[in-house]
Amino acid sequence: MSKQRNLKSVLIGGVAMASLTMLHMGTALAADFKEAPQLADKVKAGQLPSVEERLPKSPLVMEPITSVGEYGGTLRRAILGGGDQHNIVRLIGSENLVRWSPNWSSIEPNIAESFEVSDDATTFTFKLREGMKWSDGEPFTADDIMFWYEVLLDERLTPSKHPNFVETAGPVQVKKIDDTTVEFKFEEPNGLFLQNMAYGFGYYVVNFPKHYLAQFHIDHNPDVQKLVDAEPAAADWVQLFNLKAGPMHTPIFWQNADRPTLHPWHLKNGYGATERVVAERNPYFWKVDPDGQQLPYIDQITWDQVEDVEAILLKAFNGEIDYMARHIGRPVNLAALTDNKDRGKYDFYQVGDIPGSQTALMFNLNNADPVKNEIVNNLDFRKAVSHAVDREAINDIVYLGAGNPVQTAPHPLSPFYNEEWAKHSTSYDPEKAGALLDSIGLDKKDEDGFRLGPDGERFTIVFLVADVFGWQYPDVMELVAGYAKDVGLDFQVRASDRSRLFEIVSSGEHDAYLWNCPGGLVDAYANPDCYVPRGQAVFWAPKWAAWGADPSTGTEPPEEIKELFEIYRGVTSTADPAKQEEALVKLIDSASKQLLTVGLIQSNGAFGIARNNLRNHVDPMPIAGQLWTPAPYTSQFYFEGGDNLP
Repeated sequence: MSKQRNLKSVLIGGVAMASLTMLHMGTALAADFKEAPQLADKVKAGQLPSVEERLPKSPLVMEPITSVGEYGGTLRRAILGGGDQHNIVRLIGSENLVRWSPNWSSIEPNIAESFEVSDDATTFTFKLREGMKWSDGEPFTADDIMFWYEVLLDERLTPSKHPNFVETAGPVQVKKIDDTTVEFKFEEPNGLFLQNMAYGFGYYVVNFPKHYLAQFHIDHNPDVQKLVDAEPAAADWVQLFNLKAGPMHTPIFWQNADRPTLHPWHLKNGYGATERVVAERNPYFWKVDPDGQQLPYIDQITWDQVEDVEAILLKAFNGEIDYMARHIGRPVNLAALTDNKDRGKYDFYQVGDIPGSQTALMFNLNNADPVKNEIVNNLDFRKAVSHAVDREAINDIVYLGAGNPVQTAPHPLSPFYNEEWAKHSTSYDPEKAGALLDSIGLDKKDEDGFRLGPDGERFTIVFLVADVFGWQYPDVMELVAGYAKDVGLDFQVRASDRSRLFEIVSSGEHDAYLWNCPGGLVDAYANPDCYVPRGQAVFWAPKWAAWGADPSTGTEPPEEIKELFEIYRGVTSTADPAKQEEALVKLIDSASKQLLTVGLIQSNGAFGIARNNLRNHVDPMPIAGQLWTPAPYTSQFYFEGGDNLP
């Protein structure tokens, strides 16, 4: 509990960073750089340039979490098939222009050596590190960012643009000042831009190596058709480019081991190509420790592909998992992991994984079926579903009492917590649920006791469910379907893997699905995706979200949803923390009254395991929404003794 209090004090003070005008990190170093023995051997063999040539002129000096480390060892994890790419992303894939500090209290330079923000929060200038290189040794310069910008503006390649880079007037204006300076300019103040660039989806800007990707672009390679002909999965150059330049938060990125990166390790083989994904040290990585040792310390990372969570647990018991919270860090596994921690030679660390809702019912409010769309958009229908579900029972049966049975809302650790939001329409009251359903025209039933829609057919909602995060979504959904049946609603459950689920819900081809909501802590500022339709993480109104990013696309929403967009502009259009907070509170209050998602259970945090000799990992590790941790800090992980425990 003391760690949770510490986390709360950090969160309350961590939201004012967008008001900074400039931040620069010193780069004083030891006289001589040092490198891993394997790299030193390659230098001697003439296979690599010297470490001084590989590092930028001003490498980032990483202050260690606990101590300066030593080289060696393989960090071992496990990964599920299909859509478990965030297993890789969150460990090694979050190196952006700027980063959050380890305790989520400040924004600091990262790939950018320094940055400046105009007083009106419209112009952001990033100074890159001179001499910085991609993992294949090619220079990283402003031209790479400008190539990303070219792709962003190209409707053939990016018809739907991430909201981080779009405002009412259109896409952000990006300009190259010189080889190491880039300016981002908005027509209106964008007080959250730095936060957004430090969160996960800030990655786009620095993951488009022009020297590699330009060959797949027809405007840069007139002979690109030859490459198209050689790729069976591509019918034209656009498909080919999207295969090679796929977004990092999708499996495509990690299936292409040839794509150069700025990450501390780069893939040796593609995700899904073999039973083990291997990432080896990037010899051109641009961070060092205070003693001048080039990071990362650990030689390589492996992910063994397994069938299910039980297989991951068994590996942990056998000492074959060195650091992991994903899939296993849930209350249902705590007893078994505790019983086996001496055998597995690991201990626990706390994960502040506190979303707005760990488990939420998300009806597609842009359903293509007009009958279903009319009903799910009726607030009384969503209230009926909310009262039909016994949250206390779900919390006890599935989560062993470890969560909070509440609506989608800020957590009690958040400075924005409001009990009224958390408890809105959460009482278990099947009689009230039935009366609400009767009142909206679902008062007739078939011979099996299921309610009929206005078209005279059984009203059926199909929920897509994936077994992800260790949150036992299939078990929860089976209980929800049972409660729905008790009030005459036919909720059908369809199992899916994560990749297929996202393919369906992102295109709006679903009735409903079970997922989680960001916005439980201060991430609500930059990730209010369950309080207003936006982003690329949740999809309860994908057509409204598209309209919100670009009114020429998607579907125009009703006035009450338009008002949410307008309220949220009060958060993004100022750099004044007090005004941002005022607008955010107003947004959550309005969204809460509309019950846009039906929250069930809110997490009180999770835990992870780390081998007993693993050092420099944060405890507690804050994570929520798009805060993709511990990726910006794994380069300083090390094994005391230089290797894994036997």
